[in-house]
Amino acid sequence: MTTNSGRPSLDSADMVDLLIELCEGSARIIQSFYRTPNLRVESKSDLSPVSEADQKAEEFLRNAIRRRYPSHGLIGEEYGSENDEAEYVWILDPIDGTRSFISGCPLYGTLIGLLFRGEPVLGAINHPALRLLTLGDSKQTLCNGDRLAVADISDLSKATVLTSDPGLNQAHGHQAAFEEVTRRANIFRTWGDCYAYTLVASGFAHAAIDPVMSAWDILPLIPVVRGAGGIITSLSGKDPTHATSALAAVPGIHRELLHMFHGAAPAA
Repeated sequence: MTTNSGRPSLDSADMVDLLIELCEGSARIIQSFYRTPNLRVESKSDLSPVSEADQKAEEFLRNAIRRRYPSHGLIGEEYGSENDEAEYVWILDPIDGTRSFISGCPLYGTLIGLLFRGEPVLGAINHPALRLLTLGDSKQTLCNGDRLAVADISDLSKATVLTSDPGLNQAHGHQAAFEEVTRRANIFRTWGDCYAYTLVASGFAHAAIDPVMSAWDILPLIPVVRGAGGIITSLSGKDPTHATSALAAVPGIHRELLHMFHGAAPAA
């Protein structure tokens, strides 16, 4: 069921059932291509890779949503937008971490989000190779059915900080801040893409930093991070719903990290 306002949550049986079906069905498609010889990989206009698995998985996701909710909108990485002014809009990234996927690294995942009147209300991060399915609605986050909570730390020197590609921080003017973070953090690793946000929500890592994000990269993460008690903003402290960068962290260090990247704490 949904609330009286129509806003879905993890208690909304129909939509959550579909969300799980989407994750399970796309995982079967993706895993059928994983670590297979002669996987077809092409370069998109931005030179990022796209594989046959990305395309087949998004085709499945879009068709499944259209069958169940034909009036809903769609925004996907591989096939663009459809009816994106609808009250309900699904956000699709069939393989977040395609470079990991085509390299045989298991840290890739599928991101699926649902917007209600433009606000992210449901998010899923599914890691098919790791068999981890994380669902969030900004009030709670579950991984394989277990409730998640971010870690309770307030000291950056004890933190594990993650990013997808350190080179992007230099390319986008964040090199000095990024070097300071890596000096002061306890552990710095590139367990990136959506896996970084799964680790933050699970309490195993404490911050994830990405200077470049598209809508399908960040929108599904927002209900997951918030539901586990974390804070997610852009690197300038703005609302992540329209952000093109991401800083997700436990409350105890988010403000400090934000100050390092933007020079000021976010407005209350």
